[in-house]
Amino acid sequence: MRRRRQRIDEPGNADEVNLTPMLDVVFIMLIFFIVTTSFVKESGVEIERPASSAASPQPDARLMVAITAKGAVWVDGEPVDAHRVGQRVAERLGDAGGVVIQADRTATTGMLLEVMDRLRAAGVEDLAVAATQSGS
Repeated sequence: MRRRRQRIDEPGNADEVNLTPMLDVVFIMLIFFIVTTSFVKESGVEIERPASSAASPQPDARLMVAITAKGAVWVDGEPVDAHRVGQRVAERLGDAGGVVIQADRTATTGMLLEVMDRLRAAGVEDLAVAATQSGS
């Protein structure tokens, strides 16, 4: 009698797991998360906003101006002299768009009013002051 020889499987047949479908699913999920991610525009400094029951969202703001607790003024993540904030914002803003001022809770009201006056003097009409919505 002859012995039957067992056939050894060639490499790459049934012993390996095909990872192509899994990679396809991972890439599709990655694309989905990238497309559906919403990007929030921030001022570039840490600001503790005051609370207000009348706060409402401002989705069309094109430029963020921040006033820190120590009175420093930032425009889109760059420090700016308070006396030149109007000129800098007018250069970046162009003709259309709104400006949101994020003043820290402990910043002086005088600094906020000075920044608002300089922005209005530079021709910025659409101004808003950022606040967190309180639960009242």
